[in-house]
Amino acid sequence: MNILYLCHRFPFPPKRGGKIRPFNMIRHFAASGHRVTVCSLARTPGEATDGDGIAAYCADFEVVRVHEPIQLARMVSRLPLPTPSSMGYFYSGQLARRVRERLAAQTWDLIFVHCSSVAQYVEHVRDVPKILDFGDMDSHKWIEYGNHKSRPLSWGYRFEGAKMMMAEKRLARCFDMCTATTRAEWETLESYETGAATDWFPNGVDSEFFSPGDEPYDTDTISFIGRMDYYPNQECMSRFCEQVWPRLRARRPGVKLVIVGADPSPEMRDLGRRPGITVTGSVPDVRPYVRKSAAMVAPLAIARGTQNKILEAMAMGVPVVTSGLAAGGVDAEAGAHLVIADSPDAQADAIARLLESPAERQRLALAGRARVLSHHAWERSMTRLDGIVERCVTSRRQRQGAT
Repeated sequence: MNILYLCHRFPFPPKRGGKIRPFNMIRHFAASGHRVTVCSLARTPGEATDGDGIAAYCADFEVVRVHEPIQLARMVSRLPLPTPSSMGYFYSGQLARRVRERLAAQTWDLIFVHCSSVAQYVEHVRDVPKILDFGDMDSHKWIEYGNHKSRPLSWGYRFEGAKMMMAEKRLARCFDMCTATTRAEWETLESYETGAATDWFPNGVDSEFFSPGDEPYDTDTISFIGRMDYYPNQECMSRFCEQVWPRLRARRPGVKLVIVGADPSPEMRDLGRRPGITVTGSVPDVRPYVRKSAAMVAPLAIARGTQNKILEAMAMGVPVVTSGLAAGGVDAEAGAHLVIADSPDAQADAIARLLESPAERQRLALAGRARVLSHHAWERSMTRLDGIVERCVTSRRQRQGAT
């Protein structure tokens, strides 16, 4: 098949959540013999240059360089309009023109869109089968932001969430098939009752890259991994250091927390001034930090879809202590493959028990990796995706034959 693939962030190198899922789809489509053309945006010259690496995984690509002040202005201009600001942030007239030129220049067998914010580039197309992979339902993420922000920001986030929900419902009706990352996200999509065909396929993890190491772990070190310019991660660590860390230090005075992630805000860097806490900023490779940990913590209060950090830690054989909300996107059982704790006391107790019990840590390490291998392998997820694509294309063919 000749596939036009659009995504909101250029999917190479696949080093963050918004890039990992589309990259693995593109790589799979190409390895299956399809001709894939990728269209997306880059926000810096470095990102555009690094994105050239996608050439090894697709037939062709379009990368359009956009500038942050212009994108922010587009976002702000949509604040009073029915159009979500998110869609303004990911809009480029140059990319829209190039997509139109690509559509006119050749015949396409499938258009695949990852993320609703870039569905606007092809929502008008009617003569090609189309799949919209929402991934996460962004409207609910903005509403959750509103629940954690003070006024007037909370009003703005809730308004954006309401606008985004309306857009999600409208866009779903413009596509032959709509998908999500988890069963919970799929159930949200189904609740819209748009009449669109829907399904879901999970995120996977590269279990060879994210594998256990040979070096011993530090029995008094825990870690948190994630971009530190991302509000859910910031909220999580601020709350953890304020509420959980004192309880944990009272029980184990020598415990250390390493917060690993790019672009920490000044508030996040200030956390590194507290006893036992290190904020690394950007690092070349997160794996040594996770492998050295007795546990990786992910007690997020704002979490949609699958938290890749959880899958990656489990794949490396490092036990995870997480919130019930963050665990909802992972196909794993509480107590068997990871630990779920929601209150500050429960989180401190769960972490301390892992630090104090090498046998329990080993049990969860082995069980967690085994679960990732059996339920979150990219091969298994891509097989599910193949079935979704086949249903979409066949259904369109049957409808055309009936007219």
